[in-house]
Amino acid sequence: MTRHILVLLSFCATLAGCTAAPAAERRPIAWDGLGQDPNRPAVTNRRVTNRAAPESDPNPERRRVLATLRPYSNAWWAVHDEIEAENDRQLGSKLVICRRCVAEPPSEDTTGSIR
Repeated sequence: MTRHILVLLSFCATLAGCTAAPAAERRPIAWDGLGQDPNRPAVTNRRVTNRAAPESDPNPERRRVLATLRPYSNAWWAVHDEIEAENDRQLGSKLVICRRCVAEPPSEDTTGSIR
């Protein structure tokens, strides 16, 4: 019985030795694209030099006006829509979509029917 335990322990030790890689040998890790790339070397002190000047945001003034109006009135909705349009415009100026990512609409009129 002791002989079997000794053989089993030596077998496990051999497997454990095979699975441990030396610290100097570092292989790439499979990366799913989320978060930081583990294969890229860590950068500790990086400066951003060409920062764009922040745009003047007209929305704080609109929000002050919105706070003074009666909620859900016609004037309130007009100011609210202006704020949302400005937010969409700012987001659209920052958002970049490649041409391959945008699907082209079908050339003929199609429906979702299976018939």
